[in-house]
Amino acid sequence: MSPERRPFALELSRPLSTADGTIDRRRGFLVGVEQSTDGGTVRGVGEATPLPGWTESEDRCGATLNDPPTEWGVVDAALDGDRPAAPAARHGYRLAVLDAAARASDRSLAALLAERGGFSTPSDAVPVNATVGDGSVEATVAAAREAVGSGFDSLKLKVGARSLETDLDRVRAVADAVDAAIRVDANGAWSRKSAERAVEELAAVGVEYVEQPCPAAELSGLSALRGRGVEIAADESIRDCGVDAVLDAGAADVAILKPMALGGPDAAVDAARRLVRAGVDPVVTTTIDGAVARAAAVHVAAAVPGDRACGLGTGELLAADLGADPVPVVDGAITVPDGPGNVGAAFDDRLWD
Repeated sequence: MSPERRPFALELSRPLSTADGTIDRRRGFLVGVEQSTDGGTVRGVGEATPLPGWTESEDRCGATLNDPPTEWGVVDAALDGDRPAAPAARHGYRLAVLDAAARASDRSLAALLAERGGFSTPSDAVPVNATVGDGSVEATVAAAREAVGSGFDSLKLKVGARSLETDLDRVRAVADAVDAAIRVDANGAWSRKSAERAVEELAAVGVEYVEQPCPAAELSGLSALRGRGVEIAADESIRDCGVDAVLDAGAADVAILKPMALGGPDAAVDAARRLVRAGVDPVVTTTIDGAVARAAAVHVAAAVPGDRACGLGTGELLAADLGADPVPVVDGAITVPDGPGNVGAAFDDRLWD
């Protein structure tokens, strides 16, 4: 079944600086499928927004969507392994298929995903953190104050692009300036020695967790940092090494799950099931996606057990979106859409006239 496909490009309101580089634009594809049911034809809409370094290239994503594997069209299909070769393309197609299945059964995508994971009734709302990009001490504090003033009580600070001393000064300044939970994300930029020092200093500040303090492949380094007063979160390690390797190495207290990078909402839920059983908390985030994929990530977060704030409040980073935001952040939380499927028929007209 070849899907409908419409390309799009979304500019960020301002470039986001990370240790991996600067992100200023997101390009991708809206993906649509039509399936026949006893009640007629039902539609499903997905989004494939590749991010080179995290997923395949835009060209490969588009080529894969032109001829997707047959098994991607099977509702209960699972990945053979941790990560497909074209995760963004699979995400877009699988989201469309799952959206159609949820619409056909007149239930939310979160309900369908919770059933898949063997989880209880999904949450009605999901707490989210604000992301504070790299900047000077003054700019970081100003951004943190703005976020807290907007209702966020959890902040994720990007670190690793500056010297360790500067980043520590930034974190301390934010901790002094606002009353909020603080996480830091180094994107694997620190050496093991620097990470050890950082963890010691961040524990004294009361940081909730440090995300990917060591390079992705250094699972033993992540494991050695645990139990030092700050929880350790694996992100790039999940992408590069896989969930099973991270669990086998005892490398994380928290695991960051990006549905777009893992290959779909279903892949994220399947990973969460393994993590929860092992006592590792999943935190769902986006890769700065459009409205369709962000909404799907909210459904994933609602389906997965846990009450940690997730990294889903990224719509404000876009200067323009695919349409009206179906999952706006209000007072630091997102209400989960409760209609059929992901967001009902809200984006059907972008694919079908």
